[in-house]
Amino acid sequence: MEAADALAPAPKRSVGRRLADLFHGRPWLQVTGLLSGPLAWLVIGYLGSLAVLLAAAFWSVSALTGEVSQTFSLDNFKTLIDDPVYRTIAWRTVRIAGLVTITDALLAFPIAFYMAKVASRRVRAAMVVAVLMPLWSFYLVKVYAWRTMLSTDGIINWALGPLHIHGPGYGTTAVWLVMSYLWLPYMILPIFAGLERIPNSLLSASEDLGASPFTTFRRVILPLAFPAVVAGSIFTFALTMGDYITPQLVSNTQFIGTVVSNNITNNLPLASAFAVVPIVVMVIYLLIARRLGAFEHL
Repeated sequence: MEAADALAPAPKRSVGRRLADLFHGRPWLQVTGLLSGPLAWLVIGYLGSLAVLLAAAFWSVSALTGEVSQTFSLDNFKTLIDDPVYRTIAWRTVRIAGLVTITDALLAFPIAFYMAKVASRRVRAAMVVAVLMPLWSFYLVKVYAWRTMLSTDGIINWALGPLHIHGPGYGTTAVWLVMSYLWLPYMILPIFAGLERIPNSLLSASEDLGASPFTTFRRVILPLAFPAVVAGSIFTFALTMGDYITPQLVSNTQFIGTVVSNNITNNLPLASAFAVVPIVVMVIYLLIARRLGAFEHL
């Protein structure tokens, strides 16, 4: 009987058990299995589409048939450089991105400082929820709300009417206002995180040494929180550079995003070449931000 039991075949193990045995004691295989899916999506979905975009920038459109010719050409970049219209649009986009970033930094810093250093725990939690709440609503809802407010019969003109002042209406100023509102939470949160890391003992020591509040802010708080400001500016600057919906809804002025959106079906190579401009600008911006230590606060 015992001999028969010894000769009996071992029970088959499940697939899950065999996979567990395969991964056991092999950390490199565990990491590979864990990251293979996300890395495949990153390479194929993101980097792959980016590579196609960069390749299409060197193609051209046939003047006779209107079809894309996949032959190497620098004509698109030559057009962007030689045509003053495209240079103006690029400069306008970069300028608005810079203005939105500066505006959000000026608005976000006092809010973040109050949240980090002044407010009680309960008030701080409520303010964090208040900052995050606009992010829960749909993007188009917020833009259309601003479109209604900025219209001729909107609430802005109604409020300024007794002062005989008119609102900005639709245009470049409206784009600046709406984008400053949209991306403000992305500036507040990094600054809030950066200010929380500053020990209160440093502020007390500065006060004990006789420094005025302005001196404490200039010599202690701002240098320590500046990388967090730069970290927030990465979001506000990049999101403004790539946005094309807001300019179409609250302005007739052309930006890089609107030009790319309008030409993506008619002239793909030119649209791809123009899309390279914000990529180059953001690469330069990220290199500067890295030198300033902003990535530690992301």
